[in-house]
Amino acid sequence: MGSLRNGASRRDFLKTSAAVGVGFWAAGGVAARASTSPNEQLQIASFGVNGKGRSDVKNASRFGKIFAVCDVDRTFLDQSAKVYKTDHKYTDFRELLDCLGDQIDVCTVSTPDHTHAVIAGKAMKMGKHVYCQKPLTKTIWEARELQRIAKEADVVTQMGNQFTAFEPMRQAAYQIRAGQLGKVSEVHVWTNRPIWPQGEARPEPKPIPNELNWEAWLGPAPYRPYGEGYHTFKWRGWWDFGTGALGDMACHTTNLPFMALNMRDPVSVEAETSGHNQDSYPEWSKIKFEFPELDGRAPFTLYWYDGTKLPPEELYSQFLQGAGSDGQSKKLNASGCLIVGDKATMYAAGDYAEAGIELNTDDPWLEVDYPKPPGAPELGHVEEFYNGIHDRSKKPVSNIVDYSGPLTETILLGNLAVWQPGKVEWDAATITPADASLMKVVKPEYRYGYEL
Repeated sequence: MGSLRNGASRRDFLKTSAAVGVGFWAAGGVAARASTSPNEQLQIASFGVNGKGRSDVKNASRFGKIFAVCDVDRTFLDQSAKVYKTDHKYTDFRELLDCLGDQIDVCTVSTPDHTHAVIAGKAMKMGKHVYCQKPLTKTIWEARELQRIAKEADVVTQMGNQFTAFEPMRQAAYQIRAGQLGKVSEVHVWTNRPIWPQGEARPEPKPIPNELNWEAWLGPAPYRPYGEGYHTFKWRGWWDFGTGALGDMACHTTNLPFMALNMRDPVSVEAETSGHNQDSYPEWSKIKFEFPELDGRAPFTLYWYDGTKLPPEELYSQFLQGAGSDGQSKKLNASGCLIVGDKATMYAAGDYAEAGIELNTDDPWLEVDYPKPPGAPELGHVEEFYNGIHDRSKKPVSNIVDYSGPLTETILLGNLAVWQPGKVEWDAATITPADASLMKVVKPEYRYGYEL
């Protein structure tokens, strides 16, 4: 209980100091700076410091002090500790939080998908503000549970879905809300993922590298011997650790339709795949989600495509007519989305709609109000999080309770149908499939000591 009280008092000090302007603000947003009092600067613990974690730690360092780092790989851990000049370094997230919890304000989580929920959940229960990479969780139950924990803990949260702060995407979403496309009936989303192996057999067991804490890397997942097909990147293709192409990229590529259409509470999902052994994800999948009417928004169908699969050509051919700015024939972007309404169709190219947003008509774009991000996508997204910590009236758009938790639930529903191809009837209120055997995919079992 001591650490909980200490953490709470530290957050109260930060909120009070922000209100009276004690050294938090600089032109353009929050800026960390040297202070005579350690409580005037956020102290941050970063979990996962390689890959995306490397940039997440760097971004966080702009807004506070990297007080502690955690990574299961001692090579990356030592490198990060040296860069950020900290002696607080751990390979087990539990040990870090148990030892230093009363000295930490913020946690960043940039680990493999299967450890997101247990790290973020423990941190929030201790009163820490949490920035967690996408997908927020590996399973639907975890996404719902983190929403509950975040709300009860009353902490500031954000999923690291950086282009949620991409201004053209936000503007387009609010234009759709205002009727730019009329009544939307279909959404088609595709990706060039997977770009890692899927549909493979497990690698042969090998000795655990000296620098790797394999026990901590497995975390809540079922035990298996170490092999070369997991750490550091190929884990995405395994059911025990990752969420496949859908979980990896749909948080990005469905961000626009989710924001535009309140894309939550589907009633069914159906998948066609290349087949798999329920250990490694399939080489490709096509998934169909059905959404009912919701708060005045018309019912619609979402189609997802990965592993080289694409929407029907007649839906996008109209956007490829003529030559591009380079004089070459236009090609469909390797990833993107099409949003089909009864007045117009919108094509948003790229993982984040960053390669252009077009209509298939000459209708003028609607003038709309929308939440303006504070800066360029990635850093602006991070700044929204820290702004929310210093001023609780400025809730980050991609917070867990209102946005990223429901987004993650919707996306991960697709993997139920991938697990067991065919139609899955779904009760979103109780997160329960009609087929009770699928509950093991909705809510996992955890290894002892790593429970959420």
